[in-house]
Amino acid sequence: MEQWTLPDQLLPESLGAGLSCAEARDSARDILAGLNLPPAALDNVLTVVSEMISNASRHAGGATAFRVTAGDDTVTVEVRDRSTSPPRIKPWAPDEPGGFGWRLVNQLATTDVHIHRDGKTITATLTATPSGQS
Repeated sequence: MEQWTLPDQLLPESLGAGLSCAEARDSARDILAGLNLPPAALDNVLTVVSEMISNASRHAGGATAFRVTAGDDTVTVEVRDRSTSPPRIKPWAPDEPGGFGWRLVNQLATTDVHIHRDGKTITATLTATPSGQS
């Protein structure tokens, strides 16, 4: 199986919280550029990247690492942060702002949360079949 990986972006403590959603999306776009993903699949990946980086910033002291890996039929997004608290899906409250990001990530991807001594790593795996393939 051929695989393409954006090298880990290990972020210095002072910069981790400063990784913007736009910078993360641009990095993901770079690694996925040559894969001919259908526009909807690319949009889903970029949405997951945005939500995961945003959640790390808002709820976990910022991202400390970020990685995108593309395989034959999947794209995996990993974000590491400083919090040992697992993400949770908030009760449905459409009239209240916020609280939809983790729910959306789980609708678009299969997720896994690994808690470690100094934080957690969240992995989201999306199905992404390149254009012209079944």
